[in-house]
Amino acid sequence: MANSAQARKRARQAAKANSHNSALRSKFRTAIKAVRKAIDAGDQAKAAEVLKASAKTLDIISDKKIVHKNKAARHKSRLAAAVKAMQAAQ
Repeated sequence: MANSAQARKRARQAAKANSHNSALRSKFRTAIKAVRKAIDAGDQAKAAEVLKASAKTLDIISDKKIVHKNKAARHKSRLAAAVKAMQAAQ
């Protein structure tokens, strides 16, 4: 346990930051799941619309360095390829 006032404050700040970052990581995962769900439903127009909104969310979260920018880019690329593959399949 923290013994000094400074250490107690840092512990409080760390807990608050951890909670905030966890919420953003959850939002990141939820955005990806939303696109996957739209793709599985088979509605390409809706999937493209959800992808656009989710891509913005992924960019914002990676800009805050909650996840690495390459991880966000990788997910965006794979989701975009999956939406594009829906068009080719039709």
